[in-house]
Amino acid sequence: MLYPLDRPVWGMLGGRQGHLAAANGTALRIDPRYGPFAATADQGEAAQADLAGLLRGEGDELWLVEPEEWPAPPGLQVLRTAPLVQMVAEAPAPMGERDAQAVLLGESDVAEMTALALATEPGPWGELTHRYGAFYGIRQDGQLKAMAGIRMLPGDGFAEVSGVCTWPAWRGQGLAASLIRRVMADIVGRGEVPFLHSYAGNAGAIALYESLGFRIRRPMMATMLGKA
Repeated sequence: MLYPLDRPVWGMLGGRQGHLAAANGTALRIDPRYGPFAATADQGEAAQADLAGLLRGEGDELWLVEPEEWPAPPGLQVLRTAPLVQMVAEAPAPMGERDAQAVLLGESDVAEMTALALATEPGPWGELTHRYGAFYGIRQDGQLKAMAGIRMLPGDGFAEVSGVCTWPAWRGQGLAASLIRRVMADIVGRGEVPFLHSYAGNAGAIALYESLGFRIRRPMMATMLGKA
């Protein structure tokens, strides 16, 4: 049986987050308001044609997160790729007293969350990305300084920590670590295992994640497809 983290987008859209998916034959993509993620059954001709049919015209993109680069179906092209590492925290760091400063974010915080995400680019961000799961933030003097939340739920027992970002002026204060521990506490409290994806070249982020109990499980590749 396929390990759910080997194909996380396929797992999330075919399982617990299937209510967010649009289907075309054997291909699935998330509601574009949440982001550009997509997957299809395999690299066979029919499945690839189904994948191409999910593209919604000029300017639209499909992001696949797979163990290796995904080939472009006829009519599409690989716009770019991004090597990733997938990390799992089987013994995550517990919350500390300082982590209680994190507050649950909601609809009234979306404008600030979006501004932070677009400025720091922790990953794709759409108008409804904040609704994947609980997002927490740290504020000072009313300003949102940092945030982190939950995104993919690719199979029973796993939840992805995502959207980890801090305004540059507030970096180096341990805010990201504090928020990750807070998000992981929710995940562990449900009996699930936290995992995440990091850009493979981001040594600083990977070191932070390792200090919080994550270990590298395997390399992954993000492939961004668009109209040829």
